[in-house]
Amino acid sequence: MAADDTLMPAAAGWTLVASAIGTLGIAWSARGIVAIQLPEADAARTAERLLARAPGALRRRPPEAVLADIERIVAHLGGELDDLASVRVDLERVPPFAKKLYAALRRVRPGETTSYGELARAAGSPNAARAVGSAMAKNPVPIVVPCHRVLAASKKAGGFSAPGGLATKARLLAIEGIALASG
Repeated sequence: MAADDTLMPAAAGWTLVASAIGTLGIAWSARGIVAIQLPEADAARTAERLLARAPGALRRRPPEAVLADIERIVAHLGGELDDLASVRVDLERVPPFAKKLYAALRRVRPGETTSYGELARAAGSPNAARAVGSAMAKNPVPIVVPCHRVLAASKKAGGFSAPGGLATKARLLAIEGIALASG
């Protein structure tokens, strides 16, 4: 998840939340969640990484709608599988191609995977598999936009740029009952 300060509206709020995979950082705007920072080595580092992506955001209690979405994300990570399709996200500052990819990816349910090529086709750009990888690396809201469900054509892991790399991807998939192919 790239550190790109253009993703975050300046007036957003943020919080840290405990989950089964560690402390998440979550930032939001009035339109929904704008950034999720997967756990770093400790909560302070998670907050630091989130704030690099959310300059000017203020630490505060989330509004009730955002709090309900956060509770669903935490429950999902704890094994109460939820497609999270109705979680509100604010992708206003995301490029149009990435928005199409993220919308298509949100239709891939827990326990299912897709490939970079399949996702490119689903977004209407069948020759853009490499661009899919780039968009996944910049995904501002992992878990909700489940980039961990995107695999190489061989059903092997492919890449994962979040903290912990492929081990984190494997852990997220394992929560959903998917074991990665070895090799």
